[in-house]
Amino acid sequence: MSSDKDNSNKISSTRRKLLMGIAALPAVPLLASTGLFSTPAMAQAPATSAVNTTGLAVTDTEVTVGILHSVTGTMAISETGSVQAEKLAIEQINAMGGVLGRKIKFIQEDGASDWPTFAEKAKKLLVNDKVAAIMGCWTSASRKAVLPVVEQYNGMLYYPTFYEGLEQSKNVIYTGQEATQQILAGLDWVAKEKKSKTFYLIGSDYIWPRTSMKIARKHIEGHLKDSSVVGEEYFPLGHTQFNSVINKIKLRKPDVIYAAVVGGSNVAFYKQLKAAGIDLSKQTLLTISVTEDEIDGIGGENIAGAYSSMKYFQSLDNPNNKEFVAAFKKMWGEKTVIGDVTQAAYLGPWLWKMTVEKAGSFDIDKIAAASAGIEFNKAPEGYVKIHDNHHLWSKARIGLALPDGQFQVVFETPDLIEPDPFPKGYQ
Repeated sequence: MSSDKDNSNKISSTRRKLLMGIAALPAVPLLASTGLFSTPAMAQAPATSAVNTTGLAVTDTEVTVGILHSVTGTMAISETGSVQAEKLAIEQINAMGGVLGRKIKFIQEDGASDWPTFAEKAKKLLVNDKVAAIMGCWTSASRKAVLPVVEQYNGMLYYPTFYEGLEQSKNVIYTGQEATQQILAGLDWVAKEKKSKTFYLIGSDYIWPRTSMKIARKHIEGHLKDSSVVGEEYFPLGHTQFNSVINKIKLRKPDVIYAAVVGGSNVAFYKQLKAAGIDLSKQTLLTISVTEDEIDGIGGENIAGAYSSMKYFQSLDNPNNKEFVAAFKKMWGEKTVIGDVTQAAYLGPWLWKMTVEKAGSFDIDKIAAASAGIEFNKAPEGYVKIHDNHHLWSKARIGLALPDGQFQVVFETPDLIEPDPFPKGYQ
């Protein structure tokens, strides 16, 4: 088991330094308790034979789960926060007495920003370690690599990232937004508020940006009056030379730069936009891929003025979020930041705990059947609920990037948006 209690070092660097070559995830002591939840005495644990009929790593006192994210490679800038959030949730759950009277252990594996490695590590966690659940993945490419593994070996994956939709599995709980909750709501907002008509689409070159831009194009051309796409380009993950596309953007003068650049490439992209004289307080840029986690590497001064479409921002003003941010910083350091996917990753262990307790079992089939209808009132983003399709009801929000690396929320849907991973007319 990977445990933070083995190392008392505090985090000494931000994700910006991670981009400069730090490969290992720093470890810090886990919290003994937090103010978020009460800490009742351990309840009498039901018999292992009754709650584990399929040979999972469950004993009379412990249950083992897997954490599978990239802590090295180009995606570490984005995925480090997910690891931190999941460990915080596990610590809090253990402080409350665990799950069905059992403390949670975790085995952490590094996907290393490589999709075959994700599949290999997922198989190891399920077949060798027999984990009761996996909290993991970030990119759609990594999820697509892991999906057949969790389905073949009947595991349960809690996946935290906003994604393109067009997927549903008994073996996955999607705690981030799907396309209709993020892409469509964001485009509707920018068209209305900025009177935007022309869009330049730019993204990293893999399934999520390409599929997301396909959905965005269909919405722009088919649902936004008199609107059009004036450019569309993709670049490999880790790409750092954007001057050519920036010159095209300057020539075509789109109303909106619509960006889905992922991972460490964001640092180069936004720095080069600024160096080219593109003022984001005047040129509207709406991103669906930059959170506070990425800005920690980009630098707030390089992206100030841009807009981001997410369901969560660290600056959300509600009691749940204030307690969550305080607990996160207490565990990982005052300089750490919290982005949308980090918060969605935090939901995974909690939703799993509640589902296990509803089912009265760690068995995957029983958890899958019990997931629909699970509600979490303590979510930092606000109330969440698992839909029958294993996605979450959530709000859409637009944040304005500030020089200090935080976002000012400028728009929020009044109601939760029902998840629709297979929207008609967008497939």
